[in-house]
Amino acid sequence: MKHAETVTFGGSALDRAGELRTDDDAVETLRSHPDTRAILFWRGKPLINTENPASLVRLPLDHPVLSEASAETIFLGREEGAGRFGFDLSPWVPEYLDPEALGGFLDPSEQRHPKLPAAMAFAELRRIMTWLTPRDAELAATGKAIFGWHESHKFCSKCGEKSHMSQAGWQRKCPACAGSHFPRTDPVVIMLITSGNKVLMGRSPGWPEGMYSLLAGFVEPGETLEAAVRREVFEEAGITVGPVSYLASQPWPFPSSLMFGCRGDALNEDITIDPVEIEDALWISREEMMQIFASDHPKILPARKGAIAHFLLENWLADRLD
Repeated sequence: MKHAETVTFGGSALDRAGELRTDDDAVETLRSHPDTRAILFWRGKPLINTENPASLVRLPLDHPVLSEASAETIFLGREEGAGRFGFDLSPWVPEYLDPEALGGFLDPSEQRHPKLPAAMAFAELRRIMTWLTPRDAELAATGKAIFGWHESHKFCSKCGEKSHMSQAGWQRKCPACAGSHFPRTDPVVIMLITSGNKVLMGRSPGWPEGMYSLLAGFVEPGETLEAAVRREVFEEAGITVGPVSYLASQPWPFPSSLMFGCRGDALNEDITIDPVEIEDALWISREEMMQIFASDHPKILPARKGAIAHFLLENWLADRLD
Protein backbone atom coordinates (compact mmCIF):
# COMPACT_ATOMS: atom_id res chain seq x y z
CA MET A 1 0.00 0.00 0.00
CA LYS A 2 1.66 3.22 -1.22
CA HIS A 3 0.30 5.38 1.61
CA ALA A 4 0.98 2.83 4.37
CA GLU A 5 3.41 4.88 6.44
CA THR A 6 1.32 8.04 6.45
CA VAL A 7 -0.86 6.60 9.20
CA THR A 8 -0.62 8.40 12.57
CA PHE A 9 2.46 7.40 14.65
CA GLY A 10 4.24 6.10 11.55
CA GLY A 11 6.65 7.36 8.94
CA SER A 12 8.69 10.04 10.73
CA ALA A 13 12.01 8.17 10.27
CA LEU A 14 13.11 8.85 13.85
CA ASP A 15 16.73 7.86 14.49
CA ARG A 16 16.22 5.54 17.45
CA ALA A 17 19.98 4.97 17.77
CA GLY A 18 19.47 1.52 19.23
CA GLU A 19 23.18 0.81 18.98
CA LEU A 20 23.82 3.31 21.81
CA ARG A 21 21.48 1.80 24.39
CA THR A 22 24.12 -0.54 25.80
CA ASP A 23 26.85 2.12 25.71
CA ASP A 24 26.48 4.02 28.99
CA ASP A 25 29.28 6.43 28.15
CA ALA A 26 27.74 7.37 24.80
CA VAL A 27 24.33 7.90 26.38
CA GLU A 28 25.80 10.11 29.10
CA THR A 29 27.71 12.11 26.49
CA LEU A 30 24.43 12.77 24.70
CA ARG A 31 22.73 13.74 27.97
CA SER A 32 25.40 16.33 28.69
CA HIS A 33 25.17 17.99 25.26
CA PRO A 34 23.45 21.42 25.28
CA ASP A 35 21.20 20.46 22.34
CA THR A 36 19.73 17.45 24.15
CA ARG A 37 16.08 17.82 25.11
CA ALA A 38 13.59 16.15 27.44
CA ILE A 39 10.15 14.87 26.40
CA LEU A 40 8.01 15.00 29.53
CA PHE A 41 5.11 12.69 30.47
CA TRP A 42 2.62 12.66 33.32
CA ARG A 43 0.73 9.39 33.83
CA GLY A 44 1.13 8.62 30.15
CA LYS A 45 0.16 12.07 28.93
CA PRO A 46 2.78 13.92 26.87
CA LEU A 47 3.52 17.58 27.52
CA ILE A 48 2.39 19.67 24.57
CA ASN A 49 2.25 23.31 23.63
CA THR A 50 -1.48 23.85 23.13
CA GLU A 51 -1.12 26.96 20.99
CA ASN A 52 -2.17 26.46 17.37
CA PRO A 53 -0.43 24.59 15.81
CA ALA A 54 0.07 22.30 18.80
CA SER A 55 3.45 20.66 19.27
CA LEU A 56 5.29 18.26 21.53
CA VAL A 57 7.36 20.21 24.06
CA ARG A 58 11.12 19.66 24.17
CA LEU A 59 12.66 21.01 27.39
CA PRO A 60 16.35 21.63 28.10
CA LEU A 61 17.68 19.17 30.64
CA ASP A 62 18.38 21.94 33.17
CA HIS A 63 14.72 23.03 33.32
CA PRO A 64 13.58 23.28 36.98
CA VAL A 65 10.51 21.08 36.47
CA LEU A 66 12.72 18.07 35.72
CA SER A 67 13.91 18.07 39.33
CA GLU A 68 10.48 16.64 40.22
CA ALA A 69 10.64 13.87 37.62
CA SER A 70 11.56 10.26 38.27
CA ALA A 71 15.29 9.50 38.16
CA GLU A 72 14.63 6.78 35.58
CA THR A 73 14.67 8.16 32.05
CA ILE A 74 14.35 6.64 28.59
CA PHE A 75 16.59 7.35 25.62
CA LEU A 76 14.10 7.87 22.78
CA GLY A 77 16.57 8.59 19.97
CA ARG A 78 18.17 11.48 18.12
CA GLU A 79 16.87 14.41 16.13
CA GLU A 80 19.50 15.92 13.84
CA GLY A 81 22.10 14.24 16.02
CA ALA A 82 20.76 15.66 19.30
CA GLY A 83 19.51 13.31 22.01
CA ARG A 84 15.90 13.03 23.08
CA PHE A 85 15.10 11.55 26.49
CA GLY A 86 11.75 10.69 28.04
CA PHE A 87 11.15 11.95 31.60
CA ASP A 88 8.27 10.85 33.82
CA LEU A 89 6.61 13.42 36.10
CA SER A 90 3.95 11.03 37.39
CA PRO A 91 4.93 11.51 41.08
CA TRP A 92 3.64 15.11 40.84
CA VAL A 93 0.05 15.53 42.03
CA PRO A 94 -1.65 18.56 40.46
CA GLU A 95 -3.60 20.88 42.73
CA TYR A 96 -7.37 20.36 42.44
CA LEU A 97 -6.86 17.09 40.54
CA ASP A 98 -10.12 15.31 39.73
CA PRO A 99 -9.20 11.58 39.52
CA GLU A 100 -12.59 10.74 37.98
CA ALA A 101 -11.73 12.86 34.94
CA LEU A 102 -8.71 10.68 34.17
CA GLY A 103 -8.62 7.50 32.16
CA GLY A 104 -11.75 8.05 30.10
CA PHE A 105 -12.03 6.93 26.48
CA LEU A 106 -11.09 10.44 25.39
CA ASP A 107 -9.92 12.07 28.61
CA PRO A 108 -10.63 15.80 28.07
CA SER A 109 -8.72 16.99 31.13
CA GLU A 110 -5.41 18.81 30.89
CA GLN A 111 -2.87 19.25 33.68
CA ARG A 112 -0.64 22.33 33.94
CA HIS A 113 2.43 22.46 36.14
CA PRO A 114 3.15 25.75 37.95
CA LYS A 115 6.78 25.73 36.77
CA LEU A 116 5.72 25.65 33.12
CA PRO A 117 4.08 28.30 30.89
CA ALA A 118 0.28 28.33 30.85
CA ALA A 119 0.24 27.24 27.19
CA MET A 120 1.95 23.96 28.10
CA ALA A 121 -0.25 21.11 29.29
CA PHE A 122 -0.26 17.35 29.74
CA ALA A 123 -2.96 15.99 27.42
CA GLU A 124 -4.33 12.55 26.57
CA LEU A 125 -2.50 11.35 23.44
CA ARG A 126 -5.56 9.59 22.02
CA ARG A 127 -7.35 12.96 21.99
CA ILE A 128 -4.56 15.12 20.57
CA MET A 129 -2.70 12.68 18.28
CA THR A 130 -3.92 14.34 15.07
CA TRP A 131 -2.69 17.74 16.27
CA LEU A 132 0.94 16.62 16.14
CA THR A 133 3.48 16.28 13.36
CA PRO A 134 4.55 12.73 12.45
CA ARG A 135 7.81 13.18 14.39
CA ASP A 136 6.06 14.57 17.47
CA ALA A 137 3.50 11.76 17.32
CA GLU A 138 6.18 9.05 17.07
CA LEU A 139 8.17 10.44 19.99
CA ALA A 140 5.01 10.78 22.11
CA ALA A 141 3.79 7.27 21.26
CA THR A 142 7.19 5.71 21.94
CA GLY A 143 7.61 7.39 25.31
CA LYS A 144 4.07 6.62 26.40
CA ALA A 145 4.38 2.95 25.46
CA ILE A 146 7.77 2.40 27.12
CA PHE A 147 6.85 4.21 30.34
CA GLY A 148 3.61 2.23 30.42
CA TRP A 149 5.53 -1.03 30.06
CA HIS A 150 7.87 -0.15 32.93
CA GLU A 151 4.90 0.73 35.12
CA SER A 152 3.27 -2.68 34.59
CA HIS A 153 6.44 -4.81 34.60
CA LYS A 154 8.28 -3.81 37.76
CA PHE A 155 8.89 -7.38 38.91
CA CYS A 156 10.79 -10.23 37.30
CA SER A 157 8.46 -12.72 35.63
CA LYS A 158 10.97 -15.51 36.29
CA CYS A 159 11.50 -15.19 40.06
CA GLY A 160 9.29 -12.33 41.25
CA GLU A 161 12.12 -10.07 42.45
CA LYS A 162 11.83 -6.33 41.80
CA SER A 163 13.72 -5.54 38.58
CA HIS A 164 15.43 -2.33 37.52
CA MET A 165 15.68 -0.32 34.33
CA SER A 166 18.72 -0.84 32.09
CA GLN A 167 19.86 -0.27 28.50
CA ALA A 168 18.80 3.38 28.58
CA GLY A 169 15.24 2.35 29.44
CA TRP A 170 14.82 -0.42 26.87
CA GLN A 171 15.32 -3.36 29.22
CA ARG A 172 14.57 -4.44 32.77
CA LYS A 173 17.18 -6.53 34.57
CA CYS A 174 16.56 -8.75 37.57
CA PRO A 175 19.27 -8.46 40.27
CA ALA A 176 18.35 -11.85 41.74
CA CYS A 177 18.27 -14.25 38.78
CA ALA A 178 19.85 -12.00 36.10
CA GLY A 179 16.74 -12.34 33.94
CA SER A 180 16.42 -9.83 31.11
CA HIS A 181 13.05 -8.45 30.07
CA PHE A 182 12.25 -6.29 27.06
CA PRO A 183 9.26 -4.10 26.14
CA ARG A 184 6.22 -5.96 24.89
CA THR A 185 4.26 -5.15 21.78
CA ASP A 186 1.02 -7.07 21.28
CA PRO A 187 0.07 -7.80 17.64
CA VAL A 188 -3.51 -6.92 16.74
CA VAL A 189 -5.27 -7.40 13.41
CA ILE A 190 -7.81 -4.83 12.29
CA MET A 191 -9.80 -5.85 9.25
CA LEU A 192 -11.31 -4.08 6.27
CA ILE A 193 -13.75 -6.86 5.32
CA THR A 194 -15.64 -6.14 2.11
CA SER A 195 -18.38 -7.77 0.10
CA GLY A 196 -18.93 -6.05 -3.20
CA ASN A 197 -19.70 -2.41 -2.45
CA LYS A 198 -20.03 -2.91 1.31
CA VAL A 199 -17.69 -2.96 4.31
CA LEU A 200 -18.23 -4.74 7.65
CA MET A 201 -18.41 -2.52 10.75
CA GLY A 202 -18.98 -3.26 14.41
CA ARG A 203 -19.08 -1.70 17.86
CA SER A 204 -17.91 -2.86 21.27
CA PRO A 205 -19.99 -2.56 24.44
CA GLY A 206 -19.33 0.68 26.28
CA TRP A 207 -18.31 2.70 23.24
CA PRO A 208 -19.78 6.20 22.83
CA GLU A 209 -23.19 6.21 21.18
CA GLY A 210 -22.96 6.05 17.41
CA MET A 211 -19.35 4.87 17.34
CA TYR A 212 -18.59 2.01 14.94
CA SER A 213 -15.24 0.77 13.66
CA LEU A 214 -13.62 -2.06 11.76
CA LEU A 215 -13.47 -5.39 13.56
CA ALA A 216 -10.20 -6.09 15.37
CA GLY A 217 -8.62 -8.66 17.67
CA PHE A 218 -5.38 -9.93 19.17
CA VAL A 219 -3.21 -12.41 17.28
CA GLU A 220 -2.86 -15.65 19.23
CA PRO A 221 0.42 -17.55 19.76
CA GLY A 222 1.25 -19.78 16.80
CA GLU A 223 -1.13 -17.90 14.50
CA THR A 224 -0.47 -16.05 11.25
CA LEU A 225 -1.99 -12.64 10.59
CA GLU A 226 -4.19 -14.13 7.88
CA ALA A 227 -5.48 -16.84 10.21
CA ALA A 228 -6.13 -14.27 12.93
CA VAL A 229 -8.20 -12.17 10.53
CA ARG A 230 -10.36 -15.13 9.54
CA ARG A 231 -10.78 -16.37 13.11
CA GLU A 232 -11.64 -12.98 14.64
CA VAL A 233 -14.19 -12.07 11.97
CA PHE A 234 -15.90 -15.44 12.21
CA GLU A 235 -15.92 -15.39 16.03
CA GLU A 236 -17.28 -11.86 16.29
CA ALA A 237 -19.66 -11.68 13.33
CA GLY A 238 -20.10 -15.17 11.89
CA ILE A 239 -18.61 -14.06 8.56
CA THR A 240 -16.30 -16.44 6.68
CA VAL A 241 -13.34 -14.68 5.05
CA GLY A 242 -11.47 -15.83 1.94
CA PRO A 243 -8.34 -14.11 0.58
CA VAL A 244 -6.54 -11.82 3.06
CA SER A 245 -3.88 -9.23 2.28
CA TYR A 246 -1.80 -6.85 4.38
CA LEU A 247 -2.29 -3.08 3.97
CA ALA A 248 -0.56 -1.03 6.67
CA SER A 249 0.47 -1.03 10.32
CA GLN A 250 0.16 1.44 13.19
CA PRO A 251 1.85 1.54 16.59
CA TRP A 252 -0.98 1.96 19.09
CA PRO A 253 0.33 2.81 22.58
CA PHE A 254 -2.99 2.26 24.41
CA PRO A 255 -1.21 0.54 26.02
CA SER A 256 1.16 -1.46 23.81
CA SER A 257 -0.24 -2.78 20.54
CA LEU A 258 0.90 -2.90 16.94
CA MET A 259 -2.14 -2.77 14.68
CA PHE A 260 -1.87 -4.76 11.44
CA GLY A 261 -4.36 -3.39 8.95
CA CYS A 262 -5.56 -6.16 6.62
CA ARG A 263 -8.07 -6.51 3.84
CA GLY A 264 -10.30 -9.56 3.48
CA ASP A 265 -13.02 -10.76 1.12
CA ALA A 266 -16.21 -11.98 2.77
CA LEU A 267 -17.65 -15.29 1.54
CA ASN A 268 -21.07 -14.69 3.11
CA GLU A 269 -23.07 -11.72 4.39
CA ASP A 270 -25.30 -13.18 7.10
CA ILE A 271 -24.14 -11.68 10.39
CA THR A 272 -24.31 -13.61 13.67
CA ILE A 273 -22.63 -11.60 16.42
CA ASP A 274 -20.98 -12.89 19.56
CA PRO A 275 -22.56 -10.61 22.20
CA VAL A 276 -19.60 -11.17 24.52
CA GLU A 277 -17.20 -9.76 21.91
CA ILE A 278 -19.24 -7.05 20.22
CA GLU A 279 -22.55 -5.25 20.65
CA ASP A 280 -23.50 -4.88 16.98
CA ALA A 281 -22.21 -5.46 13.45
CA LEU A 282 -23.55 -4.34 10.10
CA TRP A 283 -22.71 -3.86 6.46
CA ILE A 284 -22.20 -0.29 5.26
CA SER A 285 -22.31 0.62 1.57
CA ARG A 286 -19.70 2.90 0.03
CA GLU A 287 -22.36 5.59 -0.47
CA GLU A 288 -23.47 5.38 3.16
CA MET A 289 -19.86 5.48 4.33
CA MET A 290 -19.34 8.72 2.41
CA GLN A 291 -22.36 10.09 4.26
CA ILE A 292 -20.83 8.97 7.57
CA PHE A 293 -17.49 10.60 6.73
CA ALA A 294 -19.34 13.82 6.01
CA SER A 295 -20.87 13.61 9.53
CA ASP A 296 -24.28 13.53 7.88
CA HIS A 297 -25.50 10.12 9.06
CA PRO A 298 -28.41 9.99 11.52
CA LYS A 299 -26.98 7.15 13.65
CA ILE A 300 -23.31 6.43 12.95
CA LEU A 301 -20.32 8.65 13.71
CA PRO A 302 -17.23 8.69 11.48
CA ALA A 303 -14.28 6.62 12.64
CA ARG A 304 -11.91 8.67 14.77
CA LYS A 305 -9.25 10.56 12.85
CA GLY A 306 -5.78 9.31 13.68
CA ALA A 307 -6.87 5.70 14.20
CA ILE A 308 -5.94 3.15 11.55
CA ALA A 309 -9.64 2.32 11.05
CA HIS A 310 -10.24 5.84 9.74
CA PHE A 311 -7.09 5.60 7.62
CA LEU A 312 -8.15 2.31 6.00
CA LEU A 313 -11.73 3.40 5.38
CA GLU A 314 -10.59 6.71 3.92
CA ASN A 315 -8.26 4.94 1.50
CA TRP A 316 -10.98 2.40 0.63
CA LEU A 317 -13.32 5.23 -0.28
CA ALA A 318 -10.61 6.87 -2.39
CA ASP A 319 -9.62 3.59 -4.11
CA ARG A 320 -6.06 3.89 -2.77
CA LEU A 321 -5.62 0.45 -1.20
CA ASP A 322 -3.07 -0.72 -3.79
